[in-house]
Amino acid sequence: PKKRKSRERKLEASMIFRSSATVTTVMLSFLSPFRIATIHVGKRATLQSSWLSSTMVASAFTTSLNVDKGSVLHKLSDRMILQKQQHQMPPHVFSPKKMSTSSGTARWMSSTSQALRLSSTPAFRSAILSTRNVNLNLNPFRPSGTTVLRMSTSTSDLEAQIKAKGDEIRTLKESGAEKSAVAPYVKELLALKAQLEPAAPPPPKAAAKEDDDTESPEESTAANTVLRRVKTKDATTPSDEIVAVRGWVRTVRKQKTLAFVEVNDGSSMDGIQCVLSFDGLDDVSIKEINNLTTGCSVSINGRIVASQGGKQSVELSATELRIVGTCPGETYPLAKKRHSLEYLRSIAHLRPRTNTIAAVARVRSALAGSIHSFFQKQGFLYVQTPLITASDCEGAGEMFRVTTLDLDDTSKLPLKNNSKSIDYTKDFFGKPAYLTVSGQLGGETYACALGDVYTFGPTFRAENSQTTRHLAEFHMVEPEMAFADLTSAMDNAESMLKSVVSDVLESCERDLAFFNSFYDKGLKKRLTKLVEKPFVRISYREAIQHLQEEIAKDPKKWQFPDVEFGTDLATEHERWLAETKYQSAVFVYNYPKSIKAFYMRDNSDDGGETVNAMDLLVPGVGELVGGSQREERLDILISKMEEVGLNPDDYWWYLDLRRFGSVPHAGYGLGFERLVTYVCGIENIRDAIAYPRYPGNAEF
Repeated sequence: PKKRKSRERKLEASMIFRSSATVTTVMLSFLSPFRIATIHVGKRATLQSSWLSSTMVASAFTTSLNVDKGSVLHKLSDRMILQKQQHQMPPHVFSPKKMSTSSGTARWMSSTSQALRLSSTPAFRSAILSTRNVNLNLNPFRPSGTTVLRMSTSTSDLEAQIKAKGDEIRTLKESGAEKSAVAPYVKELLALKAQLEPAAPPPPKAAAKEDDDTESPEESTAANTVLRRVKTKDATTPSDEIVAVRGWVRTVRKQKTLAFVEVNDGSSMDGIQCVLSFDGLDDVSIKEINNLTTGCSVSINGRIVASQGGKQSVELSATELRIVGTCPGETYPLAKKRHSLEYLRSIAHLRPRTNTIAAVARVRSALAGSIHSFFQKQGFLYVQTPLITASDCEGAGEMFRVTTLDLDDTSKLPLKNNSKSIDYTKDFFGKPAYLTVSGQLGGETYACALGDVYTFGPTFRAENSQTTRHLAEFHMVEPEMAFADLTSAMDNAESMLKSVVSDVLESCERDLAFFNSFYDKGLKKRLTKLVEKPFVRISYREAIQHLQEEIAKDPKKWQFPDVEFGTDLATEHERWLAETKYQSAVFVYNYPKSIKAFYMRDNSDDGGETVNAMDLLVPGVGELVGGSQREERLDILISKMEEVGLNPDDYWWYLDLRRFGSVPHAGYGLGFERLVTYVCGIENIRDAIAYPRYPGNAEF
């Protein structure tokens, strides 16, 4: 306090936001005793969404706003400009400026210790200090140091202020004051009442674009505002919003004043070109440009604008660049050239960054989602069957054994009655256990209670095959339908494939165009034909007859020219039927009993020579789906188990389905990786899965 000649008391105070501080949503005004005040924003401090209150004190009141170089103010001027318009404040009283520093960053009053000055008018009276949940340092300009005051407005204080303001308004009305003179006081009363109500939720980020003249993109970045991340697949139209793009650098081109960086985040085939103009970047971003290399991860902020080039419709006009993870170019295995798929399998942990494997992953994801969607819409229930089993579903014996016995020390292995046979009753499960080759048997148990179910999960087969069509670990889609026959299974399989392929043609158009250009020129035409054309259905006997007639023309063209009833069709036979004979997807049904699994229903009309089974053959792949009507007759099923050397006692639970309320039921299995190869047009199934498992390989 200082005494003046007029005996008025005057209090000088300073509100200091120290270095690196960040204050959000502050409403500042001053009680009437504060006749002169200075607000000082320290170096690198930030005032975000701050307001100077419209309620100032007496006419002599003056406020100075000192801003150190390097600090940032957000949305500070909009309210002050509004007051200037309403109360006709002199133009010289408030003069906000934006100055560009050498780095091109716009800041408020960026020169050291310059001030914005705002004088009040007689209309600003009865001011309030309103600082919700914010602590402010007030420094009376004394040599002794800083006095810290914790300032807040309690509910009782607000109620008292509301009462006082209401009395003041009534006095003005009783004195005959005009409405224009009373209006500011009414507005202040409403503001006070609003403070008593619960705080409203913060506005959506999109709404923060109001009053762009008071907030630059550089200020937004400097204030560490959380920007909305945009994936490259969604960056399709220009926008004034400052957004963040994050991904991995594909290419870098540097010029004297510009840099062009192609960033891909994996969401689409095409990344986005980021244009970095040195004049619009801060010093840190300019330094980061020199460290950019192919493969490094980056975060780039900027606006999506119409592209100046012809290769893309939009690009990112960058305002800030940060390298998240460096990538030494001299040791990075993925140089900017086309690598063979065989080489990429040796670096399977990095190959998703290539166009081919990334596109496979996106198509694979879309296929999986569409399969689930189809069955859910059809009323099927999703069932998760076990991966560890004691049952050999196929009866072929090609299964991986699961054991906890110490195989490194054979002398410790438990043996049966001193024989050479291992006593698996001493093992973890008390019996021999394996990784499953199919979820079908488990699916059947639920279908015989819930009607229609499906499984979708990993399966395993210890088949010593190095072909491009086989994996040791793969995924199977296996629906099971109660009260259904083989025709029902074929109808469902056809509907499912048409639905799934149709979805992917729509959702993965850019990826399929890539495969159509580089791997299979007729891919999109073939997929479209599968969706639009009905599948052909022929019996196994008809297929054998067609093959015999064709092979007879020139047997030397065939790897397996010997074809007769009972022959298990090879891939070349399957593809000829689908690609050449019918040029369509083909169901072949009623296979010989001798080449199919024990659970398939015998056909009674041919003396049990064939079973009610089918395979779906498609162009480019061959067999894609295999299914059958299941044997629901208990006595016949037991007999078939014994024929293939299976112990019916091990399948007692499976046989119970036939003992207790047996029903005709059917199902099929779709090899998911084969579907991926078919839809993508790639030849080797090892490129259709993230980490392929096959004989001699279990890396990663």
